[in-house]
Amino acid sequence: MTVMTADLTGIDVLAEIERLRKERNAVILAHYYQKPQIQDLADFVGDSLQLSQEAAKTDADVIAFCGVKFMADTAKILSPEKIVVLPDLEAGCSLEDSCPPEKFKAFREAHPDHIALTYINCSTEVKALSDVIVTSSSAETILQQIPKDQKIIFGPDRHLGGWLSRKFDREMLLWPGVCIVHEAFSETELLKLKAQHPDAPIAAHPECPPHILDHADHVGSTSSILKYAKNFEGDTLIVATEPHIIHQMEKALPGKNFIGAPGADGNCACNICPYMALNTLEKLYLALRDLQPRIEIEEDLRLAAKRSLDKMLEMASGTVGKGDLGAR
Repeated sequence: MTVMTADLTGIDVLAEIERLRKERNAVILAHYYQKPQIQDLADFVGDSLQLSQEAAKTDADVIAFCGVKFMADTAKILSPEKIVVLPDLEAGCSLEDSCPPEKFKAFREAHPDHIALTYINCSTEVKALSDVIVTSSSAETILQQIPKDQKIIFGPDRHLGGWLSRKFDREMLLWPGVCIVHEAFSETELLKLKAQHPDAPIAAHPECPPHILDHADHVGSTSSILKYAKNFEGDTLIVATEPHIIHQMEKALPGKNFIGAPGADGNCACNICPYMALNTLEKLYLALRDLQPRIEIEEDLRLAAKRSLDKMLEMASGTVGKGDLGAR
């Protein structure tokens, strides 16, 4: 159930969040795509899995995850003993929505000789149906450990899967999902922007379609793009991912110029994630006050999903041998 609008007249929301953070022994997490005011009050700002891992290390009783639902679900998978709240339960993800568990299950059953390499942007149920979860940071490392003759299903992001397939010359069955934010970038408008800033490199997230990635000087996860921004030569960078990450770039490098890649008409706000935008300071306050909406996952499902996450963590650290993988 979504947090309902409440009359907060006369309430100092920021002060109340701070009070409740201490009273609830809560840790506040903010993804890079959150609004700057939420990023600035969070205990940790980062990629989705990184945030869940950081929260798991703390002695907090409550995790307030300012992100989207699959991220909060991942936090609960890794920290079942903690209360996990999401400011707005309607904060979903087009990639998760594109991959209903029952359809993914049928797809897997139709290809029994394939393993499922699945992007973390999916539901807990789809994680439980997968062999290995990947993030945009770990996907390359993990794919290179899978034997060349092993057939692979990759979902739900066909652009990330396609980029990996092209880069490593690996044929994969791609689930047809896309991120509505990264799908919105316009090649025509990007080239116009590049013409205005010919010396500016382009950093792009691999969820972007090929006609955007083909123009990128750097392709990587949000944390990878942020690292690139801190080290690139020059004074201007064009950023082809959700533009709220630019807040962290500007904080780290106030003397440089960061420009978000444009959408279809060059001016639309279609590159802002509408799901991330559902989280507000007011909803965060209510979530901490009421400990709702709360993330709950049935234990058998949690353990099944955790297996594919654990496999990712093992492979990302290089501790899994090739013989440990095989089709179900």
